Amino acid sequence: NYTDFILLYKSNKYNNKHSYYQTLMNQIIELEQSDDLIVGLSFTIQHLVVNHLHVVGDIYDRGPEPDKIMDTLIDYPSVDVQWGNHDVLWIGAYAGSKVCLANLLRICARYDNLDIIEDAYGINLRPLLTLAEKYYSGDNPAFKPKNAEGLSQSEIEQITKIHQAIAIIQFKLEAPIIKRRPNFEMEERLVLESIDYENHTATLYGKTYALEHTCFQTIDPSNPNALTEDEHEVIEKLLLSVQQSEKLKRHMTFLMQKGKLYLPYNGNLLIHGCIPVDENGEMESMVIDGEKCYGRDLLDHFEYFVREAFDHKDIHDDLATDLVWYLWTGKYSSLFGKRAMTTFERYFINDKSAHKETKNPYYYLREDVNMCKKMLKDFGLDPEEGHIINGHTPVKEIDGENPIKANGKMIVIDGGFSKAYQSTTGIAGYTLLYNSFGMQLVAHQHFNSKKHVLLNGADELSIRRVVDKELKRKKIRDTNTGKDIQEKIDVLKVLMHDRFVN
Repeated sequence: NYTDFILLYKSNKYNNKHSYYQTLMNQIIELEQSDDLIVGLSFTIQHLVVNHLHVVGDIYDRGPEPDKIMDTLIDYPSVDVQWGNHDVLWIGAYAGSKVCLANLLRICARYDNLDIIEDAYGINLRPLLTLAEKYYSGDNPAFKPKNAEGLSQSEIEQITKIHQAIAIIQFKLEAPIIKRRPNFEMEERLVLESIDYENHTATLYGKTYALEHTCFQTIDPSNPNALTEDEHEVIEKLLLSVQQSEKLKRHMTFLMQKGKLYLPYNGNLLIHGCIPVDENGEMESMVIDGEKCYGRDLLDHFEYFVREAFDHKDIHDDLATDLVWYLWTGKYSSLFGKRAMTTFERYFINDKSAHKETKNPYYYLREDVNMCKKMLKDFGLDPEEGHIINGHTPVKEIDGENPIKANGKMIVIDGGFSKAYQSTTGIAGYTLLYNSFGMQLVAHQHFNSKKHVLLNGADELSIRRVVDKELKRKKIRDTNTGKDIQEKIDVLKVLMHDRFVN
C-alpha cells in the first residue's frame, strides 16, 4: 500500500529520486510481484476516480461469462443496476417462470453459451439433451448455433438438437399465459395454433406463410400447446436445478438488491428500455390487476410484481411470474419496447417481412426535446436540468448515428460493449462520466489485447464528447448522496435535541 501511495503521488521536484524508484521497481520485478502491482494500482485508481457505478442493463445474454461480471459487480464498493430485458429474463427464471427459463436456455443454445448454464451455474442439462436426442435431428440449419467457430461437428449437432427441443417447449409454455391474460393483448402470438400441420403453413397477422426447416415432432396438431410427458418432466427438473444453484441465487439476489427498473439519480433518469408511448407522445396504458397504469405508475407496477415473483419463488403461473415474462416480450413492456417478438417467424419463415419487429414510438419521439422534458416531468424531475440516460438499443456510430439526442436531453449509452454488437456499432461501448462540472460521453475503441494496449497506447484513443456543462458547479447537497447525508444529519440533530431536553 505504501508503494502504491508513493507511485500515485510521485513528485520529482528535486530530480533526486530516480534511483530510489528504480530500486523499488527492480525489487518488485525480482520478487515477481509486477502483475499484482499493476492490478492493485489499476483498482486503486479506478476506485479513486469512480465514486459510483451505474450499469444501465443487460449484463446477461450479451457475451460469455456473465457470472464473472456479476462477481466483479458484487465486489464493487458502490454500484446500482437498471435492469435490462435480459436481466429480468434471468430473474424470472430463478423466480419460478418456466417460460423465462425456456427463453434463456434457447438463447444460450442459439449463441453457443450453454457452458454458462452448466459450468458457471452447475445446472444439469442432461435431461434436456436426452429429450433432444430422442426427438430431433442435428442437421436443421435454422437451429445451428450462431457462434460455431471452434466446435466439432458432433458438438454442433448436439447443440442444434437442444436448441430445437427448448424452442418448442418455449412456444408451448407461452400459450397458457396468453390465454389466461387477455389484457396482455398477445392472441396473435399463439403461434403453434396458427400452423396448418398438413400443408406446413402458418397464418400470422392475417397472412399465410410457408414454413421451412420444421421440427414439430412433439406437437399434437389437435392440441398443439400441450407438453408431452417427457417435456413436462424436463422443464420441471431444469427449474428445480436452477432454483438450487447457490451461485445463481447469489447473483440474482444481488440484482434484486442493487437493481430497479428505473432510477432518478442526481436529477437524471436512468432507464434501460423505454417509457411506452403512442404515436402522439401520450403515455400508453395497460390494465394490471384491475388497475389502469401508464407512465411512471406502469413501471412501478412492473417492478412491484418482479419483486413479488422473486419473493415467492415457490408460486408459479401467477400474475407476478406472468408479468416478468411479459416484460421480456409484451407490447407495453418498458424493457422490450416493440409491438411483438417474432422469434417463431425467424426460425421457420424465410420471408424477411415476417421478421420485422416494430419499435414503440418512444424510439423516434425521444429525438424531440419537448418529449424528453415531458417524460422527465412525469418522473418528478426538473425538465430543464435533467437528462434521460438510455440503454437497450445499440447506437450505430458506424453509420453516423449520434448517441446524444434531443439537444443533449437524451443520451443513449449502448455502444456495443458486447463483441457481438461491435460490428453493428463500429465501437466497443460507451461510458458516461458525470461530475460537478457536467457530463462527458466516452466512446471506447475495440480492445484487442493487453499487449496491444501497453505497446500502442490503444486505450488512449477513446473519444470524449461534452454532453452538458454545468454553468454552476453542482454541490454535494444537490445530489442523491447529499440528500441521504442531510437526512442522517437531521436525525442526529433530533437525537441531540431530545438528549438535551431530557
